[in-house]
Amino acid sequence: MALLLSIALAVAGAPAPAAALPAPPPATVQAPVLARTIEKGELMSAADFETAPLGPNAARGALPPAAAAGKEAARRLMAGAIVKGTDIVMPRLVRRGEAVTIAVVSGGLTITAPGRALTDGGKGDAVRVVSLSTNRTLDAVVDQPGRVRIAGQ
Repeated sequence: MALLLSIALAVAGAPAPAAALPAPPPATVQAPVLARTIEKGELMSAADFETAPLGPNAARGALPPAAAAGKEAARRLMAGAIVKGTDIVMPRLVRRGEAVTIAVVSGGLTITAPGRALTDGGKGDAVRVVSLSTNRTLDAVVDQPGRVRIAGQ
């Protein structure tokens, strides 16, 4: 769709004929957008992205597909939307309500007990867990999927 810019001039008080000049189209940039809707908690890959022409303001803050690949959606993300840093989180290795193994590590000794996660967490995140054997709430660090560790005294 071509835009036309109408210009009317007046020379020495006498009106001149109006002229229609083509106006340049608004500037756009090719930005990465989602090719499909991504649900909260779903892992993203580079294949979930395509490029689309967007206005410079609309494209501001868009992450490249490589930066979002392997990350988890923090909320539902609609197809055609850009992905910003606040839209993604590191993959969750422990989920709230999930059974976990609690490991207490002291030197070369490791003691494990069954537990349940009270919060979500990715690798290295601090989470709250409840020990199923003592019913005590503990602070732990996510170590690997389904496993948290507590440093021994």
